[in-house]
Amino acid sequence: MADKEATVYIVDLGSSMGECHNGRVESDLDWSMRYIWDKICTTVAASRKTWLVGVLGLRTDNTSNPLQENDGYENISVLQEIGPMTMTSLKELQGSIKASESMSGDAISAIIVATDMIGKAAPKRLKFKRRIILVTDAQGPIDSDDFDDISNQINDLGIELIIIGVDFDDPDYGFKEEDKPSIKANNEKLLQSLVDKCENGVFGTIAQAVEELEMPRVKPVKPYKTYDGPLTLGDPSLYESAISINVERYFKTKQARPVAASTVVVKSETDGGPSQSTQTLDDMDGIEATGGNFAAVKNARTYRVNDPDAPGGKKDVEFESLAKGYEYGRTAVHISESEYNITKLETVKDFSIIGFIPMDKYEPVINMGEACVIMARKFSEKDELTLSALIHTLYEVESYAVARFVAKDTKEPQLLLLMPSIEPDFECLYDVPLPFAEDVRTYQFPPLDKVITITGGVLTKHRLLPTDDLSQAMSDYVDAMDISTLGTDDEGNPAEYAAIDDTYSPIIHRVNQAIRFRAVHSDEPFEAPTGGVLMRYAQPSQDLIKKAKSEIDALIEAADVKKVPPKAKGKRAREANKPMSGLDVDALLGQNKRTKISADNAIPEFKQALNSSEDVKQIEEAAKQMGEVIRSIIASSTGDSGYDRALENLGVMRGELIALEEPGLYNSFLEDLKEKVRDEKLGGDRKLLWWKLGKSGLGLVTDRESDISTVTQTAAEEFQRLSKK
Repeated sequence: MADKEATVYIVDLGSSMGECHNGRVESDLDWSMRYIWDKICTTVAASRKTWLVGVLGLRTDNTSNPLQENDGYENISVLQEIGPMTMTSLKELQGSIKASESMSGDAISAIIVATDMIGKAAPKRLKFKRRIILVTDAQGPIDSDDFDDISNQINDLGIELIIIGVDFDDPDYGFKEEDKPSIKANNEKLLQSLVDKCENGVFGTIAQAVEELEMPRVKPVKPYKTYDGPLTLGDPSLYESAISINVERYFKTKQARPVAASTVVVKSETDGGPSQSTQTLDDMDGIEATGGNFAAVKNARTYRVNDPDAPGGKKDVEFESLAKGYEYGRTAVHISESEYNITKLETVKDFSIIGFIPMDKYEPVINMGEACVIMARKFSEKDELTLSALIHTLYEVESYAVARFVAKDTKEPQLLLLMPSIEPDFECLYDVPLPFAEDVRTYQFPPLDKVITITGGVLTKHRLLPTDDLSQAMSDYVDAMDISTLGTDDEGNPAEYAAIDDTYSPIIHRVNQAIRFRAVHSDEPFEAPTGGVLMRYAQPSQDLIKKAKSEIDALIEAADVKKVPPKAKGKRAREANKPMSGLDVDALLGQNKRTKISADNAIPEFKQALNSSEDVKQIEEAAKQMGEVIRSIIASSTGDSGYDRALENLGVMRGELIALEEPGLYNSFLEDLKEKVRDEKLGGDRKLLWWKLGKSGLGLVTDRESDISTVTQTAAEEFQRLSKK
């Protein structure tokens, strides 16, 4: 059954929350809302209808709550009725979160209203996780009467009360506010006493809560059963001595992936129709993607075959007329739908042990995929005893079992390695997928410690082999970079550095951070934090580098490491490195320079002409000649036979002119080429060439590719349309 939660957030909107304190540049409200928005956005992203959220405003200008007819509940407003949270309700809530002009409003009364809301939405008889989170600066009046009755009601409903204060004193966190107002100091003590009376209460400072937002939150997962059935050793239907154990198989490890995105189009403001620009919409929006400013995108696919009589040499065909075929050499072998079942392996659900292998003979490098855990079926003592006997037998003889696994009928079979695991209170089999014989590739590499000559001689001293000094320097460097004891535990003792439990996937958690930020701040740019837990191990420890500085220097000297000069870019940096001989190769080979670029050797001659150019006019002349070569190739092409050659020359021309910071020459040539293609002045219909040119990314050079270019991306996309004048 899905877990159910009911959470009510109480946000203090008093006028004092709009002020900045303790050197902060943002108001206390904005600072506190970092925590609230993060929690709410996490709920929205989960898209769980059973996760109910309500929001109360404390010290608001108006009064709107279920208990407002009673005294003491003034300046408390329900900003969000308790229920499922969506992106639409999140956007509506954002407009309500702003500091008021009021200083009145009792935080204890707000807790009573929140308790009443939870009691109605999640009655005691239902299984819910109930939570009230109050964020306040404790500068409003608080009535301290009836704390016992309030705490009893909270405990009776099983509500977790969390009170987080702005600049509250927290000895455990190490914060104490100086010159604290007397009313705030007194209210802190009252709120602390209420939390102490609750069976499940938390009292803290908002600084710690905001700081902990950078800590990645690993998504809790429930056990997922991948198999429920017999594990057999031998065939029970043929042999009485065969063993059959009813087992259950669950995932032990599962690859975590970043949140997937969907492609949508932004509706135009004029007619509500979709525009040409597209955006990706994350899963946080879910079903709401089809409303608002977005429209769903449908993919269309066309199929074409060669047809000399069709425009462009190709014609469209319907999907229904296609047939499946398999490549056999250079020929496609057709298989009809009626015979297609011969390509499928008919299998039935099965989990059977087919062999054993000694532990010391198994190579862990061939482990494939994710691990699973195998346990006996619940509440079956016979199966528990039999599986325990198998586990202990494998453990005592130091062997693994190899099993054939088919999850269900018609599924592809797998080979699994079953490994016994015995702990004081838990016994099981762990399994990992194994490769089939066809999956194993055996490659031979030359030895690392010797060189074998053509005549069969063995050399242990060679320029490609490390010297004794280099090997020793590398060994010392590896020892110096040991991280097994670089870290420290909670007691300050040496411990492992970058333990598995302390490392997180940056891409997964960074994407989640960006999604939560964009859900609240639709227009502000997201700036990823440069430090924090995610980037803690992105660079080597500076302390370790300083410690190993002498070993690093010795290794650099022994290996004769030299810095590679940066790659030349632009006009001023196109000088080639001088050869070791000191001879000017260009002067020797370039004395009789070609004045004309030939179609047979266009690319090398074009590059040589650019390298030997001394001014812009010579570059323009080389580009002009290359353009003539490209046009001649297109004009003389039979069908599309010469298109690839023309596009290759075009790509070289484009890249070289970008490097020389002369994108205007290429763009001018492309404009002329477009006119000739449109007017069919290059030997007939060449629209297919223009289409291939666009697909190959050989369009106009935009300002994204070159700072010199004045062509925008939108203009370049519009230019690719080959419409009649």
